[in-house]
Amino acid sequence: MNHIIRVAIVDDHKILTEGLQGLITGSGLATVVSVTHSASDCRNSLGFCKPDVLLLDVSLPDMSGLDFCKEIKTQFPEIKILALTTHNEYSIVKQMLDNGASGYLIKNAMTEEILAGIQAVAAGKTFLSHEIDILMKRPKETHIWLSQREQELLKLVAEGLTNGEIAERIFLSPETIKSYRKNLLLKLDAKNTAVLVRIALEKKLI
Repeated sequence: MNHIIRVAIVDDHKILTEGLQGLITGSGLATVVSVTHSASDCRNSLGFCKPDVLLLDVSLPDMSGLDFCKEIKTQFPEIKILALTTHNEYSIVKQMLDNGASGYLIKNAMTEEILAGIQAVAAGKTFLSHEIDILMKRPKETHIWLSQREQELLKLVAEGLTNGEIAERIFLSPETIKSYRKNLLLKLDAKNTAVLVRIALEKKLI
């Protein structure tokens, strides 16, 4: 691509977005046209900034990045989406790609890999970071790793608490809880909450 690639970033970690902004702008390959920290702010800016590529986190404070990816591709099919996240589970990567993402990077990716990902998806190609490429090629793992927050949430779900009740208990917004719950369903490959709890018990996750 001959022109400077226009990049938008949506991620609620401000230190990370500042670092990314400097990295991308300093590369000479691309420029950052928008930095937002929630899906709603990003939604409001996309029509104005018209990026070629959107760097999107899976975990946003107000909704699941998986759902947001699908929404963006419906409204702005020309925007290429490159996931940049800490999630490295097969089911989440697959869902993100199924929802229209052109690439998937883990946040510990090297600078060169991030820039290569931006260039590749802007050119209409699919790009997976080395770690994710290996993950998608090997048989699906049975081992499931949950963060401390996810384990805590899973226990409260198993107790039968609603999203609102869980939100009050652990001081997060109901939308954030909804996003966590959706990611848990994907991680454990469960169709609903009852199946989620059963799998969690079978695998001794709670």
